[in-house]
Amino acid sequence: MQKQYEPLFTPWKIRDVEIRNRIVMTSMGGTSLFGWMEPAHFDKEAAKFILERCKNNVGLILPGIAPVKNPMMGGWLYSNKRMYKELKEFMDEVHKTGAKLFVQLTAGFGRSMALNSLMAKCCTNKVFGAIMKPIFNMNWINAAPSATPNRWAEDVITKPLKEKQILKFIKAFAKTAKLCQEAGVDGIEVHAVHEGYLLDQFTMRYSNLRTDKWGGSFENRYRFPVEIVKAIKKACGENYPVSLRYSVVSKTKGFGKGAVPGEEYVEVGRDMEESEKAAKFLQDAGYDMLNCDNGTYDAWYWAHPPGYIGRNVNLKEVEHIKKFVSIPVVCAGNMDADVAAKSIKEGKLDGMGVARQFLVDPAWVSKLKDDKEEDIKPCIQCHNGCFNMCHYKGVANDQALSDAIHMARCALNPETMQSGKYYISPAKKKKHVAIVGGGIGGMEAAIVLAKRGHQVTLFEKSNELGGIFITAAVPSFKESDRRLIEWYKREIVKYPAIEIKLGFEVKDKESLAKVAHFDEIIVATGAESNHLRIPGSERCIRAVDYLNGNNKVGDNPIIIGGGLTGCEIAYDLELHGKKPSIIEMKNDLIAVRGVCLANSSYLRDYFEFKKTPVYLETSVKEVTDDGVIAVDKNGKEFEIKGSAIITSVGYKPMPLMKKGRHVHLVGDCSSVGNLRTVIWRAWDVAMKI
Repeated sequence: MQKQYEPLFTPWKIRDVEIRNRIVMTSMGGTSLFGWMEPAHFDKEAAKFILERCKNNVGLILPGIAPVKNPMMGGWLYSNKRMYKELKEFMDEVHKTGAKLFVQLTAGFGRSMALNSLMAKCCTNKVFGAIMKPIFNMNWINAAPSATPNRWAEDVITKPLKEKQILKFIKAFAKTAKLCQEAGVDGIEVHAVHEGYLLDQFTMRYSNLRTDKWGGSFENRYRFPVEIVKAIKKACGENYPVSLRYSVVSKTKGFGKGAVPGEEYVEVGRDMEESEKAAKFLQDAGYDMLNCDNGTYDAWYWAHPPGYIGRNVNLKEVEHIKKFVSIPVVCAGNMDADVAAKSIKEGKLDGMGVARQFLVDPAWVSKLKDDKEEDIKPCIQCHNGCFNMCHYKGVANDQALSDAIHMARCALNPETMQSGKYYISPAKKKKHVAIVGGGIGGMEAAIVLAKRGHQVTLFEKSNELGGIFITAAVPSFKESDRRLIEWYKREIVKYPAIEIKLGFEVKDKESLAKVAHFDEIIVATGAESNHLRIPGSERCIRAVDYLNGNNKVGDNPIIIGGGLTGCEIAYDLELHGKKPSIIEMKNDLIAVRGVCLANSSYLRDYFEFKKTPVYLETSVKEVTDDGVIAVDKNGKEFEIKGSAIITSVGYKPMPLMKKGRHVHLVGDCSSVGNLRTVIWRAWDVAMKI
């Protein structure tokens, strides 16, 4: 390995448990060994996922959160004794790899519970709530320290937890921890004084308005997590390690309002002064490690950083808090291995927390160790597959049911947590397949086909692989996207079965037939941006043209169309010192299913911070020499002045050929989506050939 990474591969201890290296796979919803949002059971898919990472040199594994009371169907986690027998057998396999594993237990979500429309109705309609109670008992699921608005459905007010419920939670932590200890689990992580989940809501004044012994003073607000660790230690012994997932600073301005980098604000959650006191207080209560980042669900982008926010976003605060404790401290949040290694070497940090990179590439630690860093497939922080819980004005968690019950999947790696659906199997009959289009979809299909034993010829009309994703990756904050393109270019040439023809434009089936006989054809020719059809539209610059270099737009351009593309262009313009305006017909800037709230809320909060003019529920009637004539929701016309007009009004599929018996469509030429739909569709097609 490179010398700079050596500190990452040194041993360390949590209590008496020795960890072989400093790389910690932090928890992700959906990777729980006891299932996700369903009656507790030993989850074989999660176990398979975890064991593969264990075999690839991770030091400490923290599976996804396990609620001590099941959100669906109720029931306590300690009640299913049989699954702990299965867990014991699994722990034997984990230990053979040299890895260690802590089970992460949670009291729940409180006001951060991602209520969908059905669950919200259970809260607001007493009759419907009573009918659904055996499935969704909202008296537990929607319970919080105090009556506060739910993060996802603001019109739903949480129910204050009763003391007897709190005491049942504490008892459940202890009983479950003991069963885990007996099953050979190396330790427990308590989730969490972190991210604005239930225990964290108790610690913060803006979400804890109680006047009993569970609220008010500092000691009362932190009583719940303190009583939990004391109960675990009483049940399991003082030497049994208990880690705490901990947000150093909340970065929160209020309900639904986070603070972006560089913003001056009044903290309503935990500020650094209180955190210095709290970290020591929690250590003295019995916690043996702090697994740290920042944020709450109101400032979700600190705990789930999108690409916009930058790298190593929580390191500064985490390094500071380590000065106030003597127990190990781990930092997570878009961490770079070289930066983490340097911090560990200097004694400012004990471990590097990584989550979603493990979804994309299960072997990334081994590759880093073996000096094969270029082979690591990068995470692009899109959250399209792993955590695409989205929220916009008037709509609670707008997430497909299949996503809600199957978290921790990966947009870039369909095999992640879906091994029964996506896998490489040898082709029964080897074929020669033509792929038209060398974008991500075409390259992914080619690689899967080659792995299965097919011969592939890939045609790309330009002189470079990457397709429209090259354009999408232009903005400065898209560094991970650019790394992904380069990864594909390196990866695809590893397969002798793939012939690449650059600068070759395929116009129809006949032009393919002149090259060779192909048994199957995959068309991956993408989509074309829509044109705005209003007076003066010839003055407009399409989003794709702006990204491709037509970026002489003056100081105050106008973007017609919000959504993700329009907002990312506006963000790029802001980063370059421009003052854009955004016009959007919907009542929210990013009212799009599949865009994670962590990503969309960052952009909303950033534009508010920068005082970017945003015109919602507004259409454009005409483009003028000086700007546009806009129309608001009441039909009132008004002028918005700007130096240029950029349009981002969607795309339409552009398939070169029609779908047929031996012609398959992949990516946006089939239906416009995102990188997840492109890659997963490529697998759907390539697995069937």
